[in-house]
Amino acid sequence: VGGRIAAAAKNSSRDWNATTAAKGSNDEYNNIVQSKSISNNNNNIPSSATTTPYTYTVVRSPEANAFVLPGNHVFVLTGLFRYAHNEDELASILGHEMAHNLARHAGERMSESILMGILSRLALVLDPSGLLFSILLPAQTLLVSLPHSREHEVEADRIGIILASEACYDPRAAKRVFSRMKEDGGGGGASEDGRNGSASSSLQPPEFISTHPGYDTRLTLFDMWMPEALERFNKDGGNKCRAIRGEMKRARRLAAEMHDGKEERRR
Repeated sequence: VGGRIAAAAKNSSRDWNATTAAKGSNDEYNNIVQSKSISNNNNNIPSSATTTPYTYTVVRSPEANAFVLPGNHVFVLTGLFRYAHNEDELASILGHEMAHNLARHAGERMSESILMGILSRLALVLDPSGLLFSILLPAQTLLVSLPHSREHEVEADRIGIILASEACYDPRAAKRVFSRMKEDGGGGGASEDGRNGSASSSLQPPEFISTHPGYDTRLTLFDMWMPEALERFNKDGGNKCRAIRGEMKRARRLAAEMHDGKEERRR
């Protein structure tokens, strides 16, 4: 699954514009996802995101979590499989995580941290009492860091379903994963990153003080993006993906037979 998603990111050469990704009731996210090209030749995408091989590590843990590190290292905690039940749904998670690297979100967070560090020191120089600093720190978190974090998640959601559809995984699977999380009581800001766990929805913070958009917001955005993703999934009349998914099915059957054979020999 990961290999196909990575290949989709590497081979795609289309420019796609997401500035109309969020409209209507989701005004916070209007125009936050800028035009980017998932292409090896586009300066917006770091070369390492498409040329460095991805590694995938499954960590045994009850926590529903997945994350990516610089250098294209993707980690998936087994608790997430309570919500991802098949390859399409796993592809939506891996696509989301890979999208963070493609969009250089780690670099953006680092640049933001450097800038805020400079401003914080300047505040202490101007006001040695620390009063200005004590105001600046929560203001920066509420007005800069948290909105940017939510923007990154929205952008990764959008890029993720595009990558999944280009790799011939059903992009509608992403909505199924989030719907299960919501039904399980995760409430407003958790995501594949699982930062808010699966606590009762009554314990979840309002979206404006969360690192992630709420489930309702994200499910609505998936509905808005789905026509484009399905168009990519069904291009060429669906013949390409139909053939590829047929090969996937045969590969799964072969893997299952090999696993059963090993189990028999152990007995």
